[in-house]
Amino acid sequence: MAACGDRDAELCRDDSAAFVLKFVAIASILLAGMAGIAIPLIGKHRRFLRTDGNLFVAAKAFAAGVILATGFVHMLSDATDALNNPCLPTSPWHKFPFTGFFAMTAALLTLLLDFVGTQYYERKQGVNRAVEEQARVGTSESGVEDGIVEAKDWSGKVFGEEEKGGMHIVGMHAHAAHHRHNHPHGQDACHGIGGGVRPHDHGHVHGTHEEEDSDVRHVVVSQVLELGIVSHSVIIGLSLGVSQSPCTIRPLIAALSFHQFFEGFALGGCISQAQFKTSSATIMACFFALTTPTGVGIGTAIASVYNPHSAGALVTEGILDSLSAGILVYMALVDLIAADFLSKRMSCNFRLQILNSIIIKNET
Repeated sequence: MAACGDRDAELCRDDSAAFVLKFVAIASILLAGMAGIAIPLIGKHRRFLRTDGNLFVAAKAFAAGVILATGFVHMLSDATDALNNPCLPTSPWHKFPFTGFFAMTAALLTLLLDFVGTQYYERKQGVNRAVEEQARVGTSESGVEDGIVEAKDWSGKVFGEEEKGGMHIVGMHAHAAHHRHNHPHGQDACHGIGGGVRPHDHGHVHGTHEEEDSDVRHVVVSQVLELGIVSHSVIIGLSLGVSQSPCTIRPLIAALSFHQFFEGFALGGCISQAQFKTSSATIMACFFALTTPTGVGIGTAIASVYNPHSAGALVTEGILDSLSAGILVYMALVDLIAADFLSKRMSCNFRLQILNSIIIKNET
């Protein structure tokens, strides 16, 4: 079993120096996380950091790229290393690609949670668009299905709907964007952004519904995103805490502080757009900011008795890293990047599309 250990770490082992660096890591990661999540929450009342501004959209795209890179490049790689470690028995860990399996399972479960959460909050909020639309507008031209007024294309099929009537999450976003295009209103319409055209009353009613639907989506997205970020933050913090190698800890401090800042910015942006109460937003922000430092503290406390190269530790780390990767990749692609690119502001601003594409590509 000795051959399973990390020989490089043993050569660089310095318990006293590592102990000091862990306190530096806790302070640095805590400050980075607090700063990242606080900027969109505090700055939403400032003109240059408003959630509907181009600067915020571009910064959020960069943060989404950080989350995507964390899932694909870091978490999946770490999970593969852990589950393919020679310390583990050949059967079953070396005979099946468990990393991809667990990541896929987590992504599908996140999709299910995303959908169920959206349905729950819509019912809780009591939004019945069909009844309200007919009562306020008095028109029967729009298609009504399952209590939602659907915008249809020339073939009569709902935009974003699949052949058998199902509508996936991305299709829902595409449908919403198409719906807004057919009923332009305010700053969300291209003419409203560029030329200041005054919306009519019908558009105002649609604006109210879409704002309510958007709030519901942001509530679900912020909670699921925090779940994904927190799950991998605990593992990363624990890994840093149990390490006794300054050679390992020093680069981790800078890397984790960077990731914590931009993950906090993305999460803070979602919380800000969800319009949570101040108390709820503060609790979510503190929970995020404290998770990784807490993991570092727990790892430091158990460093003397914890063996990161034991079979149990490797399997646990590999599975949790895989699950975290699946959650983060899904959230980054579907609820952050795709949602922003399908928004009216993005579809009406080609330069912003190009800028965000470059930002995301460079980060990943």
